[in-house]
Amino acid sequence: MVTTPAAERSISPYGEARSTVQGSPLSTEEARKIHAFWQACNYLAVGMIYLRDNPLLQEPLKPEHIKNRLLGHWGSSPGLSFIYTHCNRLIKKFDLDMIFLAGPGHGAPGVLAPIYLEGTYSEVFSDKSEDTEGLLRFFKQFSFPGGIGSHCTPETPGSIHEGGELGYSVSHAYGTVFDNPDLISVVVVGDGESETGPLATAWHSNKFINPARDGAVLPILHLNGYKINNPTILSRVSHEELEDLFSGYGYKPYFVEGSDPETMHQAMAATLEHCVNEIKAIQQQARSSDVAQRPRFPMIIFRTPKGWTGPQTVDGHKVEGFWRSHQVPLSEMQHNPEHLQQLEAWMRSYKPEELFDQNGKLLAELKDMAPTGTHRMSANPHANGGILRRALKMPNFRDYAIDVPKPGQLEVGNTVPLGKFLRDIMKMNPNNFRVFGPDETTSNKLNAIYEVSKKFWIADYLPEDEDGGELSPDGRVMEMLSEHTLEGWLEGYLLTGRHGFFSTYEAFVHVIDSMFNQHAKWLEICNHLSWREDIASLNLLITSTVWRQDHNGFTHQDPGFLDLVVNKSPSVTRIYLPPDVNSLLSVADHCLRSTNYINVIVSDKQLHFQYMDMDTAIKHCTKGLGIWDWASNDQGTEPDVVMATAGDIPTQEALAATALLRQEFADVKIRFVNVVDLFKLQPDTEHPHGLSDRDFDSLFTTDKPIIFNFHGYPWLIHRLAYRRTNHANLHVRGYKEKGNINTPLELAINNNIDRFSLAMDVIDRVPRLRTTGAHAKEKFKNMQIQCRQYAYEHGIDQPEVINWRWNL
Repeated sequence: MVTTPAAERSISPYGEARSTVQGSPLSTEEARKIHAFWQACNYLAVGMIYLRDNPLLQEPLKPEHIKNRLLGHWGSSPGLSFIYTHCNRLIKKFDLDMIFLAGPGHGAPGVLAPIYLEGTYSEVFSDKSEDTEGLLRFFKQFSFPGGIGSHCTPETPGSIHEGGELGYSVSHAYGTVFDNPDLISVVVVGDGESETGPLATAWHSNKFINPARDGAVLPILHLNGYKINNPTILSRVSHEELEDLFSGYGYKPYFVEGSDPETMHQAMAATLEHCVNEIKAIQQQARSSDVAQRPRFPMIIFRTPKGWTGPQTVDGHKVEGFWRSHQVPLSEMQHNPEHLQQLEAWMRSYKPEELFDQNGKLLAELKDMAPTGTHRMSANPHANGGILRRALKMPNFRDYAIDVPKPGQLEVGNTVPLGKFLRDIMKMNPNNFRVFGPDETTSNKLNAIYEVSKKFWIADYLPEDEDGGELSPDGRVMEMLSEHTLEGWLEGYLLTGRHGFFSTYEAFVHVIDSMFNQHAKWLEICNHLSWREDIASLNLLITSTVWRQDHNGFTHQDPGFLDLVVNKSPSVTRIYLPPDVNSLLSVADHCLRSTNYINVIVSDKQLHFQYMDMDTAIKHCTKGLGIWDWASNDQGTEPDVVMATAGDIPTQEALAATALLRQEFADVKIRFVNVVDLFKLQPDTEHPHGLSDRDFDSLFTTDKPIIFNFHGYPWLIHRLAYRRTNHANLHVRGYKEKGNINTPLELAINNNIDRFSLAMDVIDRVPRLRTTGAHAKEKFKNMQIQCRQYAYEHGIDQPEVINWRWNL
């Protein structure tokens, strides 16, 4: 290896290749074919953006051959297909198991083109055949109504990363190689993408790879200089600063820079080959050693002009190597003959007549440059992970049940038994199940997992780490204080056929709002693609919840993630609010067995009352909601009021309110309904879990007041149930952004979900109690004031509140 002297280094994307690794591994013939394959990719990329007819330019280009709306992005496409083409060479040479992730958001033409040329696209979509007619359909569908988008969407064979939102490509890539020892994931990072926060933390993922058991990620930072219409930061720092940055991240950076195709092909071939050999050497050393060490994996910094090989200027403005090539360099074809001529000259510069035969098929000698079968990155089973997915081996969740002799007497930390359940799942699935969390596994009371697997750690150790640090290079609990990176790892892990579980604090699950959105959209599209096999569901435990954040205060009080989940497609979203241990275990078992969903489980980690034995909990969770007979006294009659709940603390406070009312009014008839599956509140026409109107009316009545005590923001319940017959009588209590350093009951009082507020709500809404209940209402107000005063004086809630039990 020869290193270019620092004085000769430049940040210019132009000229002959400048590379860290020197050499010319390609023969003249091999270089010619690789270049021709890449030229065919570029031709197809331009055709996708512009053409709806005359796909091989077998006649002069005319306005009617051009799409009426020109959508798509050219700028990063040539670089992407250049890398893809060279990866194909190495797959064939070394018999590699490799997949390709394209970080640049709108770089799909540069990925779709080689996928079509290597034949996978035509195999998946038979109407996009490898001939002139199929090529025309392939062109027309791109960014066209009824066709496909301009990202590497789920319809793109070989894609597990869409890139519609920037920042997640590297974390996705690392998730794919956990427990995949032979897989190399090549991830191309756009230089615009490199400016995002999630991408910045994701570079640290290299510190979570154990080369003895995991595969490898080869990041390629593609510096083409510009975003939509601004320079990118990393393209304008010095070569030395860039090298120092990635050395500081723990990589061994290699540079490939320039624009001259002949020398660039040789430089990229030499560099990629060197990096693969380096990866293999790292893995071989780790797998023959008893000592796990953190290696410096290679990465490539690839600098080329934006819009490489496209028009150099348009209307006197610089295009190639400038932001004007980001999207569509030439426009107004129907009204600008000069632009039409320039487009035709651009496309003919790739010499399609030398690339395709007269029937429109890529020449056989060029087709041979691509791998075949499942060696193609577009047909690799890891990129359609459902093919590889195997159901988890599961212990019987009933074995972790809590004995509940009587409802509302025993207090248990809900997530502790769940931790034991997850522990044994991990023990039974040592190679395809991991648990993810941002430094909170112990905090969230799931630390029983450490009995079978510690936290992964392969960086430096200090002596004190042995005292409770729970660190190991063999660990399968993945902790890093970046929810973005953890979510990306988990998604990559699931998308390649494995299983996982993510726990995080409720207030800060919002960090991954956009990632949740993107994954939900991905699953929704996959549900309409018969060739995409089902993957394991993404399971999120939302804990350390709003009603037990009285010690951390206002910043930690936000249950609004549920509102976001409700926005997404009902075919992929599920929300569960189990009120106790046994219902939580039943829900968790169901979620871990499911596929193609995002399951959101809300359960606090602190001590909470237990209400149901396991058999009762299973029935309750299977129904999704139901009447708790033991908390109701309306059997055989119409209720005066329906007391409904969803969530642990809201359920406790509603039960206490029920007890207060029944003590004051012996004849009041209360029906108590608990909701576990939140989507049961929607009509069955809106969500597959929704109740029919008949069943909903049977539970909630058609005309009686409903007091609904909810875990989250109250308007979400109205949003779900607004079409129900009795919605006008539905009164919801929930979090109203009233919080600070409070006692638990004071926090509930501030937001009116407390027992006293609920009891007064019933008095206000049951007609016969509005006047007869005046004395009771005054009593409840006084009790509420007394509780607040006690909290202010003693810093805790009253003993009669802390020691309250259900005794009816």
